[in-house]
Amino acid sequence: MRSHEEDAHPSPAGDTVASWRPRLRALVADDPAADSAHDIHHLDRVWANARSILNAPEHVGRADVLVVLAAAYLHDCVAVPKDSPDRPRASRMAAERATGLLRGIGFPADRLMAVGHAIAAHSYSAGIPPETLEAEILQDADRLDAVGAIGLARTIAVGAELGRPLFHPTDPAARHRPVDEATWSADHLMEKIVKLPGRMNTAAARAIAERRIRIVHDFLDGLAEETATDQV
Repeated sequence: MRSHEEDAHPSPAGDTVASWRPRLRALVADDPAADSAHDIHHLDRVWANARSILNAPEHVGRADVLVVLAAAYLHDCVAVPKDSPDRPRASRMAAERATGLLRGIGFPADRLMAVGHAIAAHSYSAGIPPETLEAEILQDADRLDAVGAIGLARTIAVGAELGRPLFHPTDPAARHRPVDEATWSADHLMEKIVKLPGRMNTAAARAIAERRIRIVHDFLDGLAEETATDQV
């Protein structure tokens, strides 16, 4: 794996985003295991987020764009439910499967290890520190899709699929009770999502996250206001 200080090597002929993106997308576009929060549209958004980070002046020419592209599209290629005891292993499982899929379509062998590490390290629950710039970018790009309006929609969708009520009926902001994301969907916003801007690896992602997270704070404030006992 490359260190941050090493410049990304140029792509060999044919190893371009334009040529590889449709092939990588096709590998996972019809995956029946993907839920509504981790479908092909999520992968497209993660790649769009990654491109925004890659285009930041401090990153231009430093990261291997093809590694980030492949990791963006294959990082969820193994689906494990959020409430499964295997969830902390999901990213490692995805990294292993992704490596096999990429090898099968002739993806550059000298990039497979870097793609695998980026995928393994992207997960919040796995707790694997990203050791390359590409891994940091993927982790940030995936987390950016969890904040803002889209993040709210995804939280609600996942909570509904798990059978969780949207929020605690009398104390949705958890001002007088412990936060319990396993029971209430909105608690996931407080337990994890609102903390993500401060956990971004790159300044570019942090700036985007800090803008988007205002929507989440407004949502939580609105729940508290609209369920206040003096409004009943």
